[in-house]
Amino acid sequence: MTGFLATAGWAGAQAEPLAGDASARRYTRLHRGAETAIMMQDPEGDVALFARLARHLTGLGLSAPRVLAQAPGLLLLEDLGDGLIARLATDPETERGLYLAATDALVALHRHPPPAGLPVASAERLAEMIDLAFTHYADRPEALPDAQAAFLPLLTAHALPADVMILRDYHAENILLLPERTGAARAGLLDFQDALAGHRAYDLASLLRDARRDVGEATAEACIAHYLRETGHDEAAFRTSLAVLGVQRNTRILGVFARLATRGKPHYLDLIPRVWDHLQVDLRHPALTPVHAPLATLPEPDSAHLNRLRQTCPTP
Repeated sequence: MTGFLATAGWAGAQAEPLAGDASARRYTRLHRGAETAIMMQDPEGDVALFARLARHLTGLGLSAPRVLAQAPGLLLLEDLGDGLIARLATDPETERGLYLAATDALVALHRHPPPAGLPVASAERLAEMIDLAFTHYADRPEALPDAQAAFLPLLTAHALPADVMILRDYHAENILLLPERTGAARAGLLDFQDALAGHRAYDLASLLRDARRDVGEATAEACIAHYLRETGHDEAAFRTSLAVLGVQRNTRILGVFARLATRGKPHYLDLIPRVWDHLQVDLRHPALTPVHAPLATLPEPDSAHLNRLRQTCPTP
């Protein structure tokens, strides 16, 4: 690492560790006089992919971090600051403006095809991705085939075409406000290394059905209306896709958070009740009726069930 920083011209920089995420990635802010940069360490990931996708996004005029230096498992990145919209959205009017800026970034992204070589979020792949809800959130693996069979025709009808780049973890703790920039570039994009080619409703569902914070209904409606106005998509079809992808995504997140508990991160269990509530809201859409029965096999996240999940967390 010392050699990497020396080659990049950042030898001797002061290091300030930053909070990480659910992955093995680690982030450090480097200080060199008045200049700063972010070092990302990802020994388990593909930093070359992150760099390629960052360059793709900046090439579209969006605000991904510029790649300053690259080595196996290491990236030196432009520092986009600390203005996470999750921290700035302190009142309904401010929240609305921040989320509209995040929606503008999606509008701009969706004007372009996905970069070559991205894996595709096919209906089959999305159906497979609900497995953790039945193997980790609930010990019901025998119910998984029926659930996937129920999801597949819904996803085939409402999660295609897979014709845009979906960032996948597009939420308020992964988006920065960059007030000195204009238009879609005001939204700083941080987390996109798991991107797929998918349906254009996916990231808006991720933004508005956030596991980590409650998004005001007025804000959510303003963002949906803004997206539809800017893109001209059919409202009924788009809202159906939002609901279907919201249910797919939040079913998966139930399992992801339960699995994270088994890996020593039990604080994600505290977010499960909100994920469950999002699931119930989207299940009210008439198109989701076919998955009501298989999802009814999942237990509600009452205190007893959450305590059972906490017991899977390894003791230090």
